[in-house]
Amino acid sequence: MNRLEAGTVVRLQAEREAPFGYFLSDGDESVLLHQNEIDEKIELGQEVTVFLYHDKQGRLTATTKIPAIQKGRYGWAEVVDVVKKLGVFVNIGINKDILVSLDDLPLLEHLWPKEGDRLFLSLKSDRNGRLFGQLATEDIIRQMARKAPESMKNQNISGRVYRLLKVGSFVLTEDGYKGFIHESERIEEPRLGELVKGRVIGVKPDGSLNLSLIPRAHEKMDRDSEVILSFMESRNGAMPYTDKSQPDDIQLRFGMSKAAFKRALGRLMKADKVVQRNGWTYVVKNEPPEKQS
Repeated sequence: MNRLEAGTVVRLQAEREAPFGYFLSDGDESVLLHQNEIDEKIELGQEVTVFLYHDKQGRLTATTKIPAIQKGRYGWAEVVDVVKKLGVFVNIGINKDILVSLDDLPLLEHLWPKEGDRLFLSLKSDRNGRLFGQLATEDIIRQMARKAPESMKNQNISGRVYRLLKVGSFVLTEDGYKGFIHESERIEEPRLGELVKGRVIGVKPDGSLNLSLIPRAHEKMDRDSEVILSFMESRNGAMPYTDKSQPDDIQLRFGMSKAAFKRALGRLMKADKVVQRNGWTYVVKNEPPEKQS
Protein backbone atom coordinates (compact mmCIF):
# COMPACT_ATOMS: atom_id res chain seq x y z
CA MET A 1 0.00 0.00 0.00
CA ASN A 2 1.26 3.54 -0.79
CA ARG A 3 2.37 5.70 2.10
CA LEU A 4 -0.04 8.37 3.23
CA GLU A 5 0.93 11.60 1.48
CA ALA A 6 0.19 15.26 2.24
CA GLY A 7 -1.83 17.03 -0.43
CA THR A 8 -3.98 14.03 -1.31
CA VAL A 9 -7.53 12.88 -0.57
CA VAL A 10 -7.90 9.37 0.87
CA ARG A 11 -10.49 7.15 2.55
CA LEU A 12 -9.36 5.94 5.99
CA GLN A 13 -11.03 3.95 8.74
CA ALA A 14 -11.77 5.43 12.16
CA GLU A 15 -9.53 3.13 14.23
CA ARG A 16 -9.79 4.58 17.72
CA GLU A 17 -11.18 7.59 19.53
CA ALA A 18 -9.16 10.08 21.56
CA PRO A 19 -10.21 13.02 23.78
CA PHE A 20 -9.19 15.40 20.96
CA GLY A 21 -10.49 13.48 17.93
CA TYR A 22 -10.00 10.19 16.10
CA PHE A 23 -7.06 8.25 14.77
CA LEU A 24 -7.65 7.12 11.22
CA SER A 25 -5.79 4.24 9.58
CA ASP A 26 -5.16 2.69 6.18
CA GLY A 27 -4.07 -0.55 7.87
CA ASP A 28 -0.40 0.45 8.04
CA GLU A 29 -0.27 4.09 9.13
CA SER A 30 -2.41 6.24 11.38
CA VAL A 31 -3.13 9.97 11.32
CA LEU A 32 -5.06 12.21 13.68
CA LEU A 33 -8.39 13.74 12.67
CA HIS A 34 -8.72 16.50 15.25
CA GLN A 35 -12.22 17.29 16.50
CA ASN A 36 -11.84 20.81 15.05
CA GLU A 37 -11.50 19.23 11.60
CA ILE A 38 -14.68 17.12 11.77
CA ASP A 39 -17.84 18.26 9.99
CA GLU A 40 -20.16 15.43 11.13
CA LYS A 41 -20.39 12.66 13.71
CA ILE A 42 -18.04 9.70 13.18
CA GLU A 43 -18.45 6.11 14.39
CA LEU A 44 -15.58 3.72 15.11
CA GLY A 45 -14.94 1.48 12.11
CA GLN A 46 -16.46 4.03 9.72
CA GLU A 47 -14.59 4.95 6.54
CA VAL A 48 -13.97 8.69 6.28
CA THR A 49 -12.88 10.75 3.27
CA VAL A 50 -10.19 13.20 4.34
CA PHE A 51 -7.54 15.54 2.98
CA LEU A 52 -4.02 15.11 4.37
CA TYR A 53 -1.65 17.93 5.27
CA HIS A 54 1.00 18.78 7.88
CA ASP A 55 -0.04 20.70 10.98
CA LYS A 56 2.01 23.56 12.46
CA GLN A 57 4.19 21.03 14.30
CA GLY A 58 4.98 19.28 11.03
CA ARG A 59 2.88 16.18 11.80
CA LEU A 60 0.76 14.56 9.10
CA THR A 61 -2.87 15.23 9.96
CA ALA A 62 -6.32 14.92 8.38
CA THR A 63 -9.34 17.13 7.76
CA THR A 64 -12.80 16.42 6.39
CA LYS A 65 -12.65 19.83 4.66
CA ILE A 66 -11.75 18.81 1.11
CA PRO A 67 -10.10 21.68 -0.82
CA ALA A 68 -10.49 22.01 -4.57
CA ILE A 69 -6.71 22.46 -4.83
CA GLN A 70 -4.80 19.21 -4.34
CA LYS A 71 -1.80 17.46 -5.82
CA GLY A 72 -2.59 17.25 -9.53
CA ARG A 73 -5.70 19.43 -9.20
CA TYR A 74 -5.54 23.15 -9.95
CA GLY A 75 -7.57 26.09 -8.73
CA TRP A 76 -7.43 29.73 -7.64
CA ALA A 77 -6.04 30.50 -4.19
CA GLU A 78 -6.04 33.91 -2.51
CA VAL A 79 -2.78 35.38 -1.21
CA VAL A 80 -3.15 36.04 2.53
CA ASP A 81 0.39 36.96 3.56
CA VAL A 82 3.70 38.05 2.02
CA VAL A 83 6.99 37.18 3.75
CA LYS A 84 10.03 38.59 1.95
CA LYS A 85 12.50 35.85 2.93
CA LEU A 86 10.06 33.00 2.23
CA GLY A 87 7.49 33.87 -0.43
CA VAL A 88 3.70 34.25 -0.23
CA PHE A 89 1.12 32.24 1.68
CA VAL A 90 -2.20 31.29 0.08
CA ASN A 91 -5.49 30.03 1.49
CA ILE A 92 -6.72 26.82 -0.15
CA GLY A 93 -9.63 26.29 2.24
CA ILE A 94 -8.03 24.40 5.12
CA ASN A 95 -6.83 25.58 8.54
CA LYS A 96 -3.24 26.00 7.39
CA ASP A 97 -2.04 28.45 4.75
CA ILE A 98 0.23 27.06 2.02
CA LEU A 99 3.56 28.63 1.03
CA VAL A 100 4.45 29.48 -2.55
CA SER A 101 8.24 29.67 -2.34
CA LEU A 102 10.14 32.78 -3.38
CA ASP A 103 12.01 30.45 -5.79
CA ASP A 104 8.79 30.28 -7.83
CA LEU A 105 8.09 34.03 -7.70
CA PRO A 106 9.45 36.87 -9.87
CA LEU A 107 12.99 38.06 -9.12
CA LEU A 108 11.71 41.63 -8.63
CA GLU A 109 9.77 41.89 -5.37
CA HIS A 110 7.47 44.65 -6.63
CA LEU A 111 6.07 42.07 -9.09
CA TRP A 112 5.25 39.59 -6.30
CA PRO A 113 1.56 39.08 -5.54
CA LYS A 114 0.03 41.23 -2.81
CA GLU A 115 -2.60 40.21 -0.25
CA GLY A 116 -5.89 39.73 -2.07
CA ASP A 117 -4.28 38.71 -5.37
CA ARG A 118 -5.05 35.17 -6.58
CA LEU A 119 -2.75 32.48 -7.97
CA PHE A 120 -3.69 29.50 -10.14
CA LEU A 121 -1.90 26.52 -8.63
CA SER A 122 -1.87 22.96 -7.35
CA LEU A 123 0.23 21.37 -4.59
CA LYS A 124 3.64 19.70 -4.47
CA SER A 125 5.94 18.27 -1.79
CA ASP A 126 9.65 18.86 -1.28
CA ARG A 127 12.12 16.06 -0.51
CA ASN A 128 11.10 16.22 3.16
CA GLY A 129 7.43 15.83 2.31
CA ARG A 130 6.52 19.44 3.16
CA LEU A 131 3.60 20.85 1.19
CA PHE A 132 4.02 23.86 -1.13
CA GLY A 133 1.95 25.65 -3.73
CA GLN A 134 2.89 24.87 -7.33
CA LEU A 135 2.07 27.52 -9.94
CA ALA A 136 0.40 26.25 -13.11
CA THR A 137 2.77 25.87 -16.06
CA GLU A 138 2.09 27.14 -19.57
CA ASP A 139 1.20 23.59 -20.65
CA ILE A 140 -1.41 23.30 -17.89
CA ILE A 141 -2.99 26.64 -18.83
CA ARG A 142 -3.04 25.68 -22.51
CA GLN A 143 -4.81 22.39 -21.74
CA MET A 144 -7.57 23.93 -19.65
CA ALA A 145 -8.09 27.26 -21.49
CA ARG A 146 -11.16 27.78 -23.69
CA LYS A 147 -10.87 28.71 -27.36
CA ALA A 148 -12.04 32.28 -27.89
CA PRO A 149 -14.36 33.17 -30.82
CA GLU A 150 -13.34 35.84 -33.35
CA SER A 151 -16.31 37.94 -32.18
CA MET A 152 -14.45 38.76 -28.95
CA LYS A 153 -12.27 41.35 -30.68
CA ASN A 154 -12.60 44.81 -29.08
CA GLN A 155 -14.55 43.45 -26.10
CA ASN A 156 -13.64 44.49 -22.57
CA ILE A 157 -12.19 41.69 -20.50
CA SER A 158 -10.65 41.03 -17.07
CA GLY A 159 -8.38 38.32 -15.78
CA ARG A 160 -5.46 37.33 -13.55
CA VAL A 161 -1.79 37.46 -14.49
CA TYR A 162 -0.29 33.96 -14.23
CA ARG A 163 3.10 34.40 -15.92
CA LEU A 164 5.56 37.26 -16.41
CA LEU A 165 8.14 37.58 -19.17
CA LYS A 166 10.26 40.51 -20.30
CA VAL A 167 8.21 40.80 -23.51
CA GLY A 168 4.86 40.86 -21.74
CA SER A 169 2.35 39.36 -19.31
CA PHE A 170 0.20 36.24 -19.65
CA VAL A 171 -3.37 36.32 -18.35
CA LEU A 172 -6.11 33.77 -17.68
CA THR A 173 -9.40 35.61 -18.06
CA GLU A 174 -12.42 35.22 -15.81
CA ASP A 175 -14.12 33.36 -18.67
CA GLY A 176 -11.24 30.89 -19.00
CA TYR A 177 -9.48 32.34 -22.06
CA LYS A 178 -5.71 32.58 -22.34
CA GLY A 179 -4.42 36.07 -23.13
CA PHE A 180 -1.17 37.91 -23.70
CA ILE A 181 -0.36 41.58 -23.02
CA HIS A 182 2.67 42.79 -24.98
CA GLU A 183 4.87 45.23 -23.08
CA SER A 184 3.85 47.96 -25.54
CA GLU A 185 0.17 47.47 -24.60
CA ARG A 186 0.49 48.36 -20.93
CA ILE A 187 1.38 51.49 -18.99
CA GLU A 188 3.14 49.56 -16.21
CA GLU A 189 3.91 45.90 -15.66
CA PRO A 190 1.23 44.14 -13.57
CA ARG A 191 2.04 41.86 -10.63
CA LEU A 192 1.80 38.09 -10.69
CA GLY A 193 -1.75 37.25 -9.57
CA GLU A 194 -3.05 40.79 -10.12
CA LEU A 195 -6.52 41.32 -11.56
CA VAL A 196 -6.22 43.41 -14.72
CA LYS A 197 -8.93 44.94 -16.91
CA GLY A 198 -8.37 45.60 -20.59
CA ARG A 199 -9.70 44.92 -24.06
CA VAL A 200 -9.23 42.32 -26.77
CA ILE A 201 -7.18 43.65 -29.69
CA GLY A 202 -6.81 40.33 -31.51
CA VAL A 203 -7.88 36.68 -31.54
CA LYS A 204 -5.17 34.21 -32.59
CA PRO A 205 -5.80 31.05 -34.67
CA ASP A 206 -5.32 28.89 -31.55
CA GLY A 207 -8.13 30.75 -29.76
CA SER A 208 -5.90 32.74 -27.40
CA LEU A 209 -6.20 36.51 -27.12
CA ASN A 210 -4.00 39.54 -27.59
CA LEU A 211 -4.95 42.09 -24.94
CA SER A 212 -4.29 45.77 -24.26
CA LEU A 213 -4.42 47.61 -20.96
CA ILE A 214 -4.16 50.99 -22.68
CA PRO A 215 -7.55 52.79 -22.65
CA ARG A 216 -9.37 53.62 -25.86
CA ALA A 217 -8.96 57.27 -26.92
CA HIS A 218 -12.31 58.41 -25.50
CA GLU A 219 -11.74 56.47 -22.28
CA LYS A 220 -8.34 58.09 -21.83
CA MET A 221 -9.90 61.51 -22.43
CA ASP A 222 -12.45 60.77 -19.72
CA ARG A 223 -9.68 59.72 -17.36
CA ASP A 224 -7.63 62.83 -18.13
CA SER A 225 -10.70 65.00 -17.56
CA GLU A 226 -11.21 63.38 -14.16
CA VAL A 227 -7.58 64.08 -13.26
CA ILE A 228 -7.99 67.76 -14.14
CA LEU A 229 -11.27 68.12 -12.24
CA SER A 230 -9.87 66.34 -9.20
CA PHE A 231 -6.87 68.69 -9.17
CA MET A 232 -9.14 71.75 -9.43
CA GLU A 233 -11.40 70.56 -6.64
CA SER A 234 -8.35 70.14 -4.41
CA ARG A 235 -7.64 73.84 -5.07
CA ASN A 236 -11.13 75.19 -4.33
CA GLY A 237 -12.25 74.85 -7.93
CA ALA A 238 -9.56 76.87 -9.70
CA MET A 239 -6.13 76.36 -11.27
CA PRO A 240 -3.54 78.60 -12.98
CA TYR A 241 -3.44 76.35 -16.07
CA THR A 242 -5.25 76.77 -19.41
CA ASP A 243 -4.93 75.53 -22.97
CA LYS A 244 -2.25 78.21 -23.36
CA SER A 245 -0.03 76.82 -20.58
CA GLN A 246 3.46 75.52 -21.37
CA PRO A 247 3.79 71.78 -22.25
CA ASP A 248 6.52 71.24 -19.62
CA ASP A 249 4.32 72.73 -16.89
CA ILE A 250 1.40 70.49 -17.91
CA GLN A 251 3.56 67.38 -18.03
CA LEU A 252 5.07 68.13 -14.63
CA ARG A 253 1.73 68.82 -12.93
CA PHE A 254 -0.63 66.36 -14.65
CA GLY A 255 1.62 63.72 -16.21
CA MET A 256 0.04 64.20 -19.64
CA SER A 257 0.98 65.82 -22.93
CA LYS A 258 -0.21 69.32 -23.91
CA ALA A 259 -2.36 67.73 -26.65
CA ALA A 260 -4.04 65.34 -24.18
CA PHE A 261 -4.55 68.20 -21.71
CA LYS A 262 -6.19 70.39 -24.36
CA ARG A 263 -8.51 67.55 -25.47
CA ALA A 264 -9.58 66.83 -21.90
CA LEU A 265 -9.99 70.51 -21.06
CA GLY A 266 -12.00 71.08 -24.25
CA ARG A 267 -14.29 68.20 -23.28
CA LEU A 268 -14.88 69.79 -19.85
CA MET A 269 -15.60 73.21 -21.37
CA LYS A 270 -17.98 71.71 -23.93
CA ALA A 271 -19.84 70.04 -21.06
CA ASP A 272 -20.03 73.43 -19.27
CA LYS A 273 -18.06 72.09 -16.33
CA VAL A 274 -15.16 74.54 -16.50
CA VAL A 275 -14.44 77.98 -17.93
CA GLN A 276 -11.17 79.80 -18.70
CA ARG A 277 -10.55 83.43 -17.78
CA ASN A 278 -7.44 85.62 -17.45
CA GLY A 279 -4.95 82.74 -17.50
CA TRP A 280 -6.94 80.63 -15.01
CA THR A 281 -9.44 77.78 -15.33
CA TYR A 282 -12.44 77.61 -12.98
CA VAL A 283 -15.03 75.02 -12.17
CA VAL A 284 -18.23 76.73 -13.39
CA LYS A 285 -19.79 76.96 -9.93
CA ASN A 286 -16.58 78.65 -8.70
CA GLU A 287 -16.25 81.11 -11.55
CA PRO A 288 -15.62 84.64 -10.21
CA PRO A 289 -17.95 87.40 -11.38
CA GLU A 290 -16.83 89.40 -14.39
CA LYS A 291 -15.46 92.82 -13.65
CA GLN A 292 -17.90 95.63 -14.35
CA SER A 293 -16.75 98.12 -16.98
